[in-house]
Amino acid sequence: MPSHLYADRPAQPPEPGSVDALISQTRQLRGEVDAVRRVTVVDDDDAQGRWQRALCDLAVHHLDDIGEHLGQLKEGLAPTARQAVGLPRAAPAPEAGPPGADSQQTRVGSAEWNLLTDEVSWSDELFQIFGRSPGSGALTLDELGSTLFSEDQPLLTAMVTACLVDGKPIDGEFRIVRADGRVRTLHMRGEPVLDSDGCTATMWAVLRDVSELRRSQRAVRESSDSLRRRQEIAQTERRLAVELQEAVLPPWRGSLRFPHERTGALDVAAHYLPSATSALIGGDWYDALELPGGQSLLTVGDLTGHGVTATSGMAMMLGALRGMAMAGIEPGPLMGWLNQLLEASVQPALGSAVCCRYDPARRTLSWAQAGHPAPLLFRRGRGRSLLPPEGVLLGATSGAAYGQAEEQLEAGDVLVLHTDGLTPRSIEFSTADGTDRLLALAPHFSAARSAQDCVRLVIGEFGEGEREDDACVLVARVGG
Repeated sequence: MPSHLYADRPAQPPEPGSVDALISQTRQLRGEVDAVRRVTVVDDDDAQGRWQRALCDLAVHHLDDIGEHLGQLKEGLAPTARQAVGLPRAAPAPEAGPPGADSQQTRVGSAEWNLLTDEVSWSDELFQIFGRSPGSGALTLDELGSTLFSEDQPLLTAMVTACLVDGKPIDGEFRIVRADGRVRTLHMRGEPVLDSDGCTATMWAVLRDVSELRRSQRAVRESSDSLRRRQEIAQTERRLAVELQEAVLPPWRGSLRFPHERTGALDVAAHYLPSATSALIGGDWYDALELPGGQSLLTVGDLTGHGVTATSGMAMMLGALRGMAMAGIEPGPLMGWLNQLLEASVQPALGSAVCCRYDPARRTLSWAQAGHPAPLLFRRGRGRSLLPPEGVLLGATSGAAYGQAEEQLEAGDVLVLHTDGLTPRSIEFSTADGTDRLLALAPHFSAARSAQDCVRLVIGEFGEGEREDDACVLVARVGG
């Protein structure tokens, strides 16, 4: 009988030495990727970590398959398969795969269906993939279809028909149910073998178990989708936090006078500095407000946390502070009410704040603080921190009492209020160092013509630093 002809002729096989080199490189790369996979720590809330781990798993599976295929290329077609085909054409054969590969069963097997003799030949690996014992015999093409999911059977029928009738190669995936009930996903590639008359005499196929590979790909997609959703949620939360912050904090830019057109009035300016290391908005606030009777309110504060929760809590605190100040409540008792408000809040948090009430008629500053940096007073080229009255963090303890202090101000004095995120917390600069840097600006404050100029000086000193948190600075300059 004339020799059969393959629908397409294979290229010349590579030299054994080059295949050995590729196998060695694949094994080395597989070991390196697996090492990265083992040290990748993943927790339930780390979407990016899960995505990276899934990518490592997928890369390992791909490298396992490459190593397996290279091994089969090196060994050539198994003797039993050569006899079934009757030709020296290379076909997949058993290969152990690179060291450290998964201990699961072999993922690649081969089969031959002889249409002239109805003989079927399966490799040992294919029996393992289907969970069948060699003694039970190989499956015919009709029997093969009975192991598939019902929705996948038309695909196999179409591929086999196109191969046998039209001589087209097979390339597709389907799911099977093994005898033990396990579901596996197989990728089948095959070709017809033609006789001398150009008719299909035999069909060979390589079936690869890609269940783990597809599972890894699904994990990559799901982790990537989860990471993208988290990023979208984070972007939405940031936009809401920014909009809420802009709606709550005073919209004025530059300097303002509190109260207007009165001796001893305050020239006030403020600025918000975002964190240099976080994309989330914090709960920092500043405010200056003209009160009934000609007095003025000055305040800065900070709530723990970031994002919408911290910003909405800041809006609640600032709204309550404004309302109580307008009602005439002094800074000390006002801090006590804020402490109770934060205690009763649905979202537990801690906060620090300083609240000042300025009387321009007497040029007196009454103020209280809750675990916050004291205001800095600059006079005639020198600066100092005001001695703080008693006051613990807001929300730290129930029924806390807050003291109140008074300071007599003079024309030309500069008062600086800031949140603790202003000064960088690093090895180079401690909190005390940050205060010293602010106090060192005293000669420049004396020469400044407005509160806005003083704010620019502070930003020039601290604005470019790597702050770990958001910050606010408020400067009030006493007029003549």
